[in-house]
This record gives sequence, C-alpha cells and structure tokens, in this order.
Amino acid sequence: MQIAKVIGNIWATRKEATLTGMKLLIVQPIDILQDDEPIGTPIVAADMIGAGMGETVIIVTGSTARVATGTAEASVDATVVGIVDDKEFDAELL
Repeated sequence: MQIAKVIGNIWATRKEATLTGMKLLIVQPIDILQDDEPIGTPIVAADMIGAGMGETVIIVTGSTARVATGTAEASVDATVVGIVDDKEFDAELL
C-alpha cells in the first residue's frame, strides 16, 4: 500500500469494458514522513470509495488493485482503497 494525494480526475468516454462505471483519479504518491513531499510521478487510479480532490488516500497496486475493484479481470494498475483521516508517528523511532 502507498499513501497519495488526489490531484485530479480523468474522464474517458471510450474505454475497456471492465472500466465501465469506474471513477478514475489522478493521484500523486507522497512521503507522509517528509511533510507530504511528492514521490515519483502521478498515476491514474480507480476510485472505489468516493475520494475527492485534495484528499490523502491509500492506494494499492498490481494484482491487489484488480481484486480491490471487485473483479480480477479489471484493467487497472492502481486502486484507491481508503481515505486517510489523520496520521501519527514517533519521529524518534525513524
């Protein structure tokens, strides 16, 4: 699992059949231990829980992303599976 920030939406009228009805988001993976600094490049993720712009989310990738959509045949590489309400960590343990 990774933490990411929702930075946009994607609309695709014509798409592969297994994507029909899925909301697609642009998410930017972030480092929550470094003041939410971006990590790498943004990716497109299927949204299964109704996340919105600016929210911090939990994403899964690979085969787990397909399973999270409810069908192992879905053509997705990343799926939003949670919205982060808050975070807490002990900097001394890092």
